[in-house]
Amino acid sequence: MSWVFLRDLLSGVNKYSTGIGRIWVAVVFLFRLLVYVAAAENIWKHEHDEFECNIKQPGCENVCFDHFFPVSHIRFWALQLIMVSTPSLLVVFHVAYRENREKHHNQKLYKNPRKIDGGLLCTYLISLILKTGLEIFFLILFYKLYNGFKIPRLVKCDIKPCPNTVDCYISKPTEKMIFLCFLVATSCLCIILNLSELSYLMFKYSTKCYLKRHMKNQQ
Repeated sequence: MSWVFLRDLLSGVNKYSTGIGRIWVAVVFLFRLLVYVAAAENIWKHEHDEFECNIKQPGCENVCFDHFFPVSHIRFWALQLIMVSTPSLLVVFHVAYRENREKHHNQKLYKNPRKIDGGLLCTYLISLILKTGLEIFFLILFYKLYNGFKIPRLVKCDIKPCPNTVDCYISKPTEKMIFLCFLVATSCLCIILNLSELSYLMFKYSTKCYLKRHMKNQQ
């Protein structure tokens, strides 16, 4: 899979982000996207082929794998990366709209089209809420699908066409568990950064409104 489009999106978003937003972009790009492409993708590349059960009953191994891994970890994280990055497009589109509007009217309509204020502030806050919501949703979904954040060495399966309870073994469970913990931790870090940026912008906007109102009352 080519991740060039996601890299370009993150680079574009970086231009319009606050300081905390730039840290979020760095975490997503360095600690999630690069780790995913460079290491995690290879670790789970042959997960189905390396899943072994102690019985050769036709179809048994396939249904057991499907039961314990309803969605491939690697495809799940790929979808998560794409989905949590997509709300940032709202900000990019809004800035593009401002710039095109100025070009169309052939005059300066904004002090700085890329400055986070007015309608762009609302769009930015909505994108942060969506990113945070999606991160939490995917963490909960992962927990529900796999019964926790763990990679067992051995799973027991008694689903038909297996004739009885069979033992199935997952390859490289320790290595997979390390990367699972790392990816979950970076996802939690992104949630904290999004909430911090959301709080910072709301506090900054509230302070600005209060000072403006105070100055107006004094006048």
